Amino acid sequence: MSNATPKSAIEQEYRRLELRVAELVTTLTQIKEENYALQQRNTSLTTERAALLQKSEQVRNRVEGMIGRLKSLEQGA
Repeated sequence: MSNATPKSAIEQEYRRLELRVAELVTTLTQIKEENYALQQRNTSLTTERAALLQKSEQVRNRVEGMIGRLKSLEQGA
């Protein structure tokens, strides 16, 4: 018995590895695209959150101002 693997078996293994590498490259490309999309979404949500916090602060200040004016009207009456 010979220790050498038949040439066709080596070629089959080589083709199998080539296919697996191609699959991995495709998967990696998909993951990179998904990661980029998620980063863009995260940036968008962070910006939206900052805008909402700013609006919330403005509304809070307006409400506090109204409460202050109402209290001063109440004390003046």
